Amino acid sequence: MKKRDEHCSATAMWAPPSSVPSPRITQTPRRRREGSREKHREAEEEGGVAFLDRRLPRFRSPPTPLHQRGARLALERTMASMESLLVLNQVDPGSPGFWREFLVGMLKPVAATAVVAMAVALSFTQRLGLEGEMLYAMARAFLQLSVIGFVLQFIFTQKSAAWILLAYLFMVTVAGYTAGQRARHVPRGKHIASISILAGTSVTMALLVALRVFPFTPRYIIPVAGMMVGNAMTVTGVTMKKLREDVRMQRGVVETALALGATPRQATVQQVKRSLVIALSPVIDNAKTVGLIALPGAMTGLIMGGASPLEAIQLQIVVMNMLMGASTVSSILSTYLCWPAFFTNAFQLNDAVFAAD
Repeated sequence: MKKRDEHCSATAMWAPPSSVPSPRITQTPRRRREGSREKHREAEEEGGVAFLDRRLPRFRSPPTPLHQRGARLALERTMASMESLLVLNQVDPGSPGFWREFLVGMLKPVAATAVVAMAVALSFTQRLGLEGEMLYAMARAFLQLSVIGFVLQFIFTQKSAAWILLAYLFMVTVAGYTAGQRARHVPRGKHIASISILAGTSVTMALLVALRVFPFTPRYIIPVAGMMVGNAMTVTGVTMKKLREDVRMQRGVVETALALGATPRQATVQQVKRSLVIALSPVIDNAKTVGLIALPGAMTGLIMGGASPLEAIQLQIVVMNMLMGASTVSSILSTYLCWPAFFTNAFQLNDAVFAAD
């Protein structure tokens, strides 16, 4: 037994260091800080920037949420389907047989004038006196649409953005003139309407392009701008006309407020609110009942062109949003621009504006 103990002690004495358990050395926070400083000092002396870079956290941009990626893919599919439909329906006026096919296709619009003949006959029997105006309006619409079709066909084949801006400014000019005619008793009404429509539609269009909802190409911008300009024209004309009529009818209330020290804006705040509510109510009601009473034009055109109804509703939702935004901006801006024309420099109502009926 004694020899066995001596043999074990000798074996343990000559055993390699790895087999002998070493006592655990605990480092205090001070020792850890000193060791870290020494490592950083050695890395700086050796130029070891990589040593420090290995310990820096790697920041990555957060992944796009699944619902955002799904919405982006759905919108891209809708745009791709629209582009394919437009490319398939693109025609070349210089191609052989184009004019023959065009004239044959115009037989259907000519046949549809039978409905107008029915309306003219009813107006004549009821002695409304609208027969001439109906025929003039439909003939003008027929001619304008025929001409604008060839103009758009030419613009769509161009690559320059100048054609987009030229067509857009032309639409704004005509819309401003039409809205100014509705509010013809407002001084500089055509200029006010044009500026309001230009501001409202351009801001809305810029946001849509910045958000990549629509690409900046003639095939998308011109139809979308036409819808916004037409809607803003109606709302702006009604706002200006109604504001002038309300101030004229409540002239005593406005002058009393001015005599008590109110500013022109404070004196006409109720009239402004009423005119805006009346002008924007059709747009709001249309958004409430869209798809329930009638299918909108953009959605109907896509469905008739062969697009899926699920893809058509995506575009129509975008259209309803942009109409609401452009109409609101244009109508509110028109009220601000009307105030200088309604009042003099002495903060009194301009008699020349409210004297005419």
